[in-house]
Amino acid sequence: MKPPEIPDIDVTIVDKALTVWKAGGLVAMPTETVYGLAADATDGAAVARIYQLKDRPQFNPLIVHVADIATAERYGEWTELADALAADYWPGPLTLVLKRRVDCPASELVSAGGDTIALRCPAHPVAHRLLSAWGGGLAAPSANHSGRVSPTTAQHVRDEFGDAVLVIDGGPCQHGIESTVLDLSGEVPTILRPGSITLPMIQYVVRGLDPQASVAIAGAGSAIRSPGQLASHYAPSIPVRVNATSVGPQEALLAFGPSPLAGAAAMRNLSARGDLVEAASQLFAHLRALDDPSHSAIAVMPIPAEGIGEAINDRLRRASA
Repeated sequence: MKPPEIPDIDVTIVDKALTVWKAGGLVAMPTETVYGLAADATDGAAVARIYQLKDRPQFNPLIVHVADIATAERYGEWTELADALAADYWPGPLTLVLKRRVDCPASELVSAGGDTIALRCPAHPVAHRLLSAWGGGLAAPSANHSGRVSPTTAQHVRDEFGDAVLVIDGGPCQHGIESTVLDLSGEVPTILRPGSITLPMIQYVVRGLDPQASVAIAGAGSAIRSPGQLASHYAPSIPVRVNATSVGPQEALLAFGPSPLAGAAAMRNLSARGDLVEAASQLFAHLRALDDPSHSAIAVMPIPAEGIGEAINDRLRRASA
């Protein structure tokens, strides 16, 4: 890994960003690819606010940005190949998808309930300064409304969100396209999203460790491991029944609101006060907690299909399919 270049930027801007993140807020920060909408990766409610502000229609996995390999190792199961790739291309526009550590501190919402985590060390000096000061991971998809063109200047972000987020101006982005995403969680390294770190560049490193090794390119319909792919999410091992207005004695209940249905064998409430952001932040953890073969099914109370509630309902429909 190349040594980071730490810029001389106003310390008050850094302090302001840290204050916002500690309070669960969002900050738009520059990277060499595009501007990212960043939040504390360990704070599920903060990550849910990213989805809400972006109007992101589904809980696709988010990339967690880190300052160095030592931080990345706290989140994913680091490998020899990851080390070799990071030595050549970090900091830079390469995202590595690894198995989540058992003790991974990141919110499950970052991984969309899956068992992998996408990690990147950006090369932009301002991003490095912010990440070094933060000391942990920041979940940061592109700072634009879902489906719109990715922002490559601070003004692009202001045009999208106005005063809704703190925008840190780091000038125009050098690359202007999103990072290459490489999945290292399986037997064969697989490019999930192309970018400026190309297939030959990756093959060079991979074959430096094993001359017979190959690198694959994911096709349409592949299981989702990162942004930029079709949606496929964690599903419980027992049936899921949505929009439940009653619950059986052998069923577990995924409740929402102040009046949970009575009679369930077990219950978790996404948000007793009916807060959709809180519900989104707890969705995957609560589904996992209720995924017990002693229950005949998970009954889910109705979730309002508004704002981030649409994403929650999308995830639940997929889980119940």
